[in-house]
Amino acid sequence: MSAPTDADSVAMYSAPDEVAAGINNHIANHPLTQSLRADPAWTESRPHLRYPESHKKHSLTAGTLLGPGKIPVPPVVFCEEGKRLVSISYLGTDLCGHVGIVHGGMLATLLDEGLARCGFAALPNKIGVTASLTVNYKKPTPAGCFVVLKAETTKVEGRKVWVKGRIEVLGKTEEPGMVLVEAEGLFVEPKYAKSLPTLFQAQPK
Repeated sequence: MSAPTDADSVAMYSAPDEVAAGINNHIANHPLTQSLRADPAWTESRPHLRYPESHKKHSLTAGTLLGPGKIPVPPVVFCEEGKRLVSISYLGTDLCGHVGIVHGGMLATLLDEGLARCGFAALPNKIGVTASLTVNYKKPTPAGCFVVLKAETTKVEGRKVWVKGRIEVLGKTEEPGMVLVEAEGLFVEPKYAKSLPTLFQAQPK
């Protein structure tokens, strides 16, 4: 059975409660979302919904971290294949290190996945592993906050891809918001990538 397409993943989401519905509506109607949807260079998806149900319970970002108080709505992701990525999320109040502040490890996880997803499309078999990730924290990230992750592929050499990115506060317009965290990563396609099942290659990192 083939994995859902990007368009399928967008249509698949149904908010389980009023809180999630409100968060989802805010993201869906935000000027940044509307601007990216109107640009044919960008493809919209909800990558975490492309996972088979049997895989979700074993996935940190598609299973464990999704839900009330955590990431209540699967992130909306826009990709300009192999070049740039924009991911819009809401980070709940149960993801803290210090009270009221999102855990730094949580932000590193989001950046690892976002930068990887951005760069994987530039690799020969569209899949890789993290070789290095450098994270610089600029400002505390408040819990209960809409954020946008932006990533850009900066260099590709065979099975290696370099990506930089950041997490910003999602403001009221499509203009960049306050930068919270910055990161740079190197991702490498393993030599065994060709032998991996097609379905696995279709899933998010």
